Amino acid sequence: MYKDRQHFDNVAWDKNDDAEEESQMRLRRKDTCRQVESLVEQRCGKPATLVSPLVIGGLNIHYRIRIEGEDSSSDVMVRLPWPSASCFPGEKVVYEAATAEYLRLNTDIPSAQVLYYGRDSNVGPFLILRRIEHQGDMTDALAVPGLDPNLTPFLNLELPESKLRSLWGNIASCLLEIVKPTFSLIGSLVEIDGSFRIAARPLTQNMSSMTQLAHIPPSILPLENETYATADEWYVALADMHLAQLTFQHNDLVSSEDDCRNKYVARQLFRRLSKQGRLSTFGFVQDDWSACVKNMHPKCPAPEKSGPFRLWCDDFRPANVLLGLDDNVAAVIDWEFTYAAPTHFNLDPPWWLLFETPEMWPSGIEDWSRAYGPQLKIWLDAMEEKELGAEFLHGLPLSVYMQESWKMGRFWLNYAARKSWAFDAVFWTFLDERFFGEQDREVPDEDLWKTRLHLLGEVERQAMEPFVQQKMVESQERILVEWDSYEAKQRLSELLFD
Repeated sequence: MYKDRQHFDNVAWDKNDDAEEESQMRLRRKDTCRQVESLVEQRCGKPATLVSPLVIGGLNIHYRIRIEGEDSSSDVMVRLPWPSASCFPGEKVVYEAATAEYLRLNTDIPSAQVLYYGRDSNVGPFLILRRIEHQGDMTDALAVPGLDPNLTPFLNLELPESKLRSLWGNIASCLLEIVKPTFSLIGSLVEIDGSFRIAARPLTQNMSSMTQLAHIPPSILPLENETYATADEWYVALADMHLAQLTFQHNDLVSSEDDCRNKYVARQLFRRLSKQGRLSTFGFVQDDWSACVKNMHPKCPAPEKSGPFRLWCDDFRPANVLLGLDDNVAAVIDWEFTYAAPTHFNLDPPWWLLFETPEMWPSGIEDWSRAYGPQLKIWLDAMEEKELGAEFLHGLPLSVYMQESWKMGRFWLNYAARKSWAFDAVFWTFLDERFFGEQDREVPDEDLWKTRLHLLGEVERQAMEPFVQQKMVESQERILVEWDSYEAKQRLSELLFD
């Protein structure tokens, strides 16, 4: 039952597909291209001409523009969010622009210069960036060649290990730069009067999916100007959003009463641990509560809960790394969904070593874990070569933290915290027994909730059956519900018990 990703709302998905098709047609039209040229002319003060072809991405469309009197090395890229794929397009652009410029100015990561950006124009929110000449991206070097570019690539296992270690090492050098800047708050970077500060909510990829693909009311998400002072506060906010997904996704998330109970119990347990401050210590030296530390003894101390915090990009992957000659990094691009996060996130090894996400692996999440192990070893070797023994936290290199994260299961904790539709597979497969001890292997999937219900408080237990029955009644009608802001907040509060 819980071996892969749970379903998005297919009614919302179909509606979004129709809107995306319409927006793609509009953004490809000649009159839109002329508007993009006009935007660049206004900003740069010279006539501008589109250079074909358009570059179509999953969340954005890119127009290459040549400015009169300049050669191709001075071309710019105009980046527009798909209106149907980006639920917070203006907000996303502002944060991405600030992050890209901050990293360009404060780290050694090669990054495209942000020339202009804005929430409003004739073509909507926009970024104008200096174009970087490149020879493909890291996916081209790492993936099996010749596959359908519209499908998720596969790591080329025929690559010599020395080649793979060299390529991973180039990305590792970028990650070691990303984690150098530190911040006193969790949130998104904003440029204010020429300086950069954390002054807005973390805008996550999961929040975008919640509103776009599950029709979850934006009013129950963190406020746009909300920041967080501790790791525990953010873990609680993430747990709240998992409960919001269960509450407000009207279609396709629950398949039966017991499925709904499993999802309810898992989310309430996860939130209870976050409220107790236990998620931020799990798998570290300070962990004095989880079942797994009775047999495995961690050596790495936890980051301070009150910071400092470091930049984390939900959408970072090899395709973001453009290559120059000899497979050197030409630039790192696409900084959307980047925010200052708990340092705990940075201490995990990257999920993208196999390209495919754990919850979308064809043979299930457990098989993904088995396939990941050998690739992780190569990655850690590459990290160690780039670190040269340098300390990252509490006198230990980052690679040591990454290795222990995988061993203790911290990797899965943070992955589940960030991804609502992977949460159930990760919780019941990798976290439940690490948190609370061994399960009876004879317990069928539909009865998992019965084994952990006693760990909830009385008020949480009493609320479960009314919630389940209401959810099953609501799911009989396949509609999209438009929630009033006040009513949505009241509805969610019924499950938070604060």
